[in-house]
Amino acid sequence: MEVLRPQLIRLGGRIYRKNPIQEQTYQHEEEDEDFCQGFMECAEEPCDAYEVVQTQQGFRCTVKAPSLLYKHIVGKRGDTRKKLEVETKTSISIPKPGQEGEIVITGQHRSGVISARTRIDVLLLTFRRKQPFTHFLAFFLNEVEVQERFLKFQEEVLEKCSMDHGVDSSIFQNPRKLHLTIGMLVLLSEQEIQQTCEMLQQCKEEFIDDISGGKPLEVEMAGIEYMNDDPGMVDVLYAKVHMKDGSNRLQELVDRVLERFQASGLIVKEWNSVKLHATVMNTLFRKDPNAEGRYNLYTADGKYIFKERESFDGRNILKLFENFYFGTLKLNSIHISQRFTVDSFGNYASCGQIDFS
Repeated sequence: MEVLRPQLIRLGGRIYRKNPIQEQTYQHEEEDEDFCQGFMECAEEPCDAYEVVQTQQGFRCTVKAPSLLYKHIVGKRGDTRKKLEVETKTSISIPKPGQEGEIVITGQHRSGVISARTRIDVLLLTFRRKQPFTHFLAFFLNEVEVQERFLKFQEEVLEKCSMDHGVDSSIFQNPRKLHLTIGMLVLLSEQEIQQTCEMLQQCKEEFIDDISGGKPLEVEMAGIEYMNDDPGMVDVLYAKVHMKDGSNRLQELVDRVLERFQASGLIVKEWNSVKLHATVMNTLFRKDPNAEGRYNLYTADGKYIFKERESFDGRNILKLFENFYFGTLKLNSIHISQRFTVDSFGNYASCGQIDFS
């Protein structure tokens, strides 16, 4: 993160700057108190974006948050909550661990209640971003023709390139889990899963039906490409997917879905466009068949996971299979898939979906 281009957080129509130095000092949850000091200089001005109710005792505001994040508002020995209460002259009530509910902020002054709400939102967003991804939006690529062609690709690669450094059967994708990822999600409660389902349905009604014409999108899966810069040291090899009619409708559809979910805060903005790809080889599979590439970075308490990878030499594979044809598909559904789960067909378990036809 550059000092002159700090990370910006949008909350309730306002934009707040995060201090990059403070963020780098954070190690784990025991340092909540120190971390809290880094964001206390957030704007103190009253904001009309929050619903604050006037009561006989003063003012009241509620915050919905999954119970897994309560501990970050409480802090070690309750220090974070105490600091918030003292500096904003409010009282903050948080449900007990494991109990879903609302965080309730009360105080004599409206500005203090809003200040506490803003600071809590910053904390929640910061620690949410440190949670491992739990779900993802995706198209399943599980048609029989594509699975059979993928197995043919694997067989021929092992037959012709098994002597190349790092190439073996362990790094190939499970054919039943072939998919196109639209975006990664952190969903920490049933309410958030339901919110995601509703957001996906809104996308269908507002623009997906128009783009798809109410019909499946016919696509071809053909050609391979690699993620990094050196074909002799490859970690991820993927198959390319494009519309059979040569149009840009699939890219337009996924980009608009991504944009809508980013605007809602359900997906953290990293890119303006989705890079459509179906992973066929990944060196993380070598030690963990359930690994999912760059998305497997953090433990539940925000600690970074370092996964040692043995790259493979992909030069011969790229030369021999550059235009390998995996088949045609009709994409008819977007799924909310749960990581590290499988359904009865061996694919990722789906928590919800929309269909085009």
